[in-house]
Amino acid sequence: MPFSEVLRNATWGDHESAESEGYLKALMAGRLSREAYGELIAQHYFAYVALDGVSRSLADHPIAGRFVFPGLYREEALVRDLSTVYGAAWRDRIEPSPATRTLVARIEQVADWPGGYIAHHYTRYLGDLSGGQFIRMELQKIYGFERGGGVDFYFFDEIGSLPRFKEEYRRRLDALPLDEPGLQRVIRETKLAYQLNSEVLADLDHLARAA
Repeated sequence: MPFSEVLRNATWGDHESAESEGYLKALMAGRLSREAYGELIAQHYFAYVALDGVSRSLADHPIAGRFVFPGLYREEALVRDLSTVYGAAWRDRIEPSPATRTLVARIEQVADWPGGYIAHHYTRYLGDLSGGQFIRMELQKIYGFERGGGVDFYFFDEIGSLPRFKEEYRRRLDALPLDEPGLQRVIRETKLAYQLNSEVLADLDHLARAA
């Protein structure tokens, strides 16, 4: 079985667990304010500044570099989204949650291990390119956002066809020059990545309930 399928099957339960978090359910049901949605953008901002930064540092790496796609970088899009929701002073309105700090620390910690970088890259970006597109369409209906700010995070115009890109991404996963213990380590790190991202959503849920 190709490694991309092994990885998907091994982490499917973790993926579904992340999607079941109360914050996302409330967001998709239209029960949260624009500002509460902005909290999600804010946590994404801190995570993707870290992930994109690691990507830039690994661009020339013989293994990790095959998963570095500048068209995926999200910082500029997230800045537009934060500016739309919070205004020009958005930097004064946001801070990383405890769970986001933990996620960022782990992303930076595994930067010298190609498999760890790929695990976190896969967890975030393949989700953004798949279920994230449904989230974007729902957010546009709920909040009336258009291109140019609000949901720009979910637009990946620079990589072309999303299905073709994901197919190529999976081919690169299948071609990873790692032995079986190395591949199993990638699976374990991917499961951890899902757990850490779920904890970010749990923090957001607590914040939304307290508002």
